[in-house]
Amino acid sequence: MVSSDLPRKTLSADRSCLITIDVQDRLAQAIADTESVQAEIRKLLTAASQLAVPCVFTEQYPGGLGATLPQVRGAAEQSEVVEKITFSAMGEPAFPAFLERVERSQLLLCGMETHVCVLQTALDLKGGGHEVYVVADACGSRDPWQKDTGLARLRQEGVRVVSTEMVLFEWLERAGTERFRSLLGMIK
Repeated sequence: MVSSDLPRKTLSADRSCLITIDVQDRLAQAIADTESVQAEIRKLLTAASQLAVPCVFTEQYPGGLGATLPQVRGAAEQSEVVEKITFSAMGEPAFPAFLERVERSQLLLCGMETHVCVLQTALDLKGGGHEVYVVADACGSRDPWQKDTGLARLRQEGVRVVSTEMVLFEWLERAGTERFRSLLGMIK
């Protein structure tokens, strides 16, 4: 078998969808290392926008927790927002309907909180047969131990845990292209 005949294990911008979970005002204020987490989320959203990767935001009970942070939402303004009261986004009918419309096989999750809404959404997506990735440095919890425990559980359940840089370099595929040059500043 020639190496080009082997199935690809890397992420592809053409097959990916970025799901940003609950990066909302009142919740973000309580997240450990929130500025760093938000910075990684903005990198992902900016790259996704430039590479035509569909994005969706979820908002957990926005009447109580507020809307998605403007500095995060602004990185992908044209993206849909799905309001929810269930911890797993799959419990809100508008969310699976969005996934059906975009028809992407690689679902990447980032956001808040790792051990609650990110975890439950990822597990439900994995249980539904989706290829699921959680971007560890673009996820946060109020307590770092809860984040670490959530990521450990995701790994145990077969969800792929990746980093923002892994995602960006895999989406870009090669150096020396205009796409690479346009995103290089985020990687340095």
